Amino acid sequence: MSIPPRFPQPVDRAAATDAAKTADPRWLAHRYDPDHDAVHLIDADRAARAAATFLTDEHLPSATQPVIVSRKMARDAVQRRDPVHFVFHSAYCCSTLLAQALDHVGVASTLKEPVILNDLVGWRHRGGDPAYIGDVLDSALTLLARAYVPGEAVVIKPSNVVNALAPAMLSMRPNARAILLYAPLPVYLTSIARKGMWGRLWVRELLAKQLADGIVDLGFAPDDYLRLTDLQVAAVGWIVQADLFAGLATRFPGRVRSLQSETLLAAPRQALAAICALFGLSADAATIDALAQSKAFGRNAKDGTAYQAADRDRDRSDGAVLHAEELDKVLAWAHAVARNAGVAMDPPAPLLG
Repeated sequence: MSIPPRFPQPVDRAAATDAAKTADPRWLAHRYDPDHDAVHLIDADRAARAAATFLTDEHLPSATQPVIVSRKMARDAVQRRDPVHFVFHSAYCCSTLLAQALDHVGVASTLKEPVILNDLVGWRHRGGDPAYIGDVLDSALTLLARAYVPGEAVVIKPSNVVNALAPAMLSMRPNARAILLYAPLPVYLTSIARKGMWGRLWVRELLAKQLADGIVDLGFAPDDYLRLTDLQVAAVGWIVQADLFAGLATRFPGRVRSLQSETLLAAPRQALAAICALFGLSADAATIDALAQSKAFGRNAKDGTAYQAADRDRDRSDGAVLHAEELDKVLAWAHAVARNAGVAMDPPAPLLG
C-alpha cells in the first residue's frame, strides 16, 4: 500500500489539545506524511479496532477525519511506554485470527496491520533516507504502543509487506518478543490458487516489494522472475519469507519463536499459552481458556461469517484437487529452489514441540 501523492497541510490546532489526543490511546496513529513530517491521528477506540478486519481506511470510517500533528510533538507527548510485541507472518496463515484471539482486556490489545507502517515501506521504496526512516519508525512504534490499560501489552501484527523492517523493529525494542506465523507451503499455495486472479496478482505485487527491499537472494537473474508462473512467484515469495524468518530466529535467540498455522488450529490452547508466556502477558489458566474459546476460531477472520474447521478443511481439499497438477509441479520445483538456496522449509525455534 502506498500513501497518496499529497496530504492536506497540517492543521494549526491548540498544542495542548493535540498533545492530549496523542496521549489518549483511542487516537490511532494511522498515517505518516513525509512531506510535512506529520502524523495523522484518527479516533478509533478499542471496539472500533476489534470490529475492523484491518486498520485501513476501508474498515475505519473515522479515517476521513484525521487530526494532523507534528510527528515530533506527537512522539514527545507519549509519557509512558507499554510492552509491545509482534506477530510477523507469511499471509494466509491465520494471523488475523490470532490477533483477534489475543485481544482481551487486561491481557493485550492488538493492532491488525496498521497503515502507518505500510507508509514507511512505501516511503523507503520511493528512496527515503534509511537513517531518517529509522527515526520515524521508532516514533511510529512509540505511538502505536499506547495501551488502553496501563501495563497491558500491545501486540502489533504488521502487514507482511512490512516484514523487511522486522529486524529494525526488534532492535529498537529490545524487550519485545515476536511470533513468526506461517502456513506450510502446500497450504499457502492452495490458498493463492483458490483466490484466482486476485491472489495471483497479489503474490506478484509482494515479490516486487521484496525485490525492492533487497531481501530476495535465491540465485535467479532479475529477468528470470518474469518467466515464472503465478504459483512459482508465490512460492518464491514464501521462500523469501522463510529465509527472513530463519534469520530473525537466529539473530534474536530467545525472543523470536516460529509457529505454523496448522499447529495453531490443531492446538489453540497450547499455542496461546505458549504465546502468553513468551510475551509475558498477564493470563492465568482461566484467561487462556477464554482466549482459546474465542469466537475468532469459529468464523472467517476476514468477513466474520461462520467458518468452522470442517469448512476450512473442505475448502482446502477442494482447492488442492482442482489445482492438483499445477500444485504438485510447483511444490517439487520450490523444494529444489529452497534446497539450492539453503533455506529450510520450516523456520527454527518452533513455539511448540
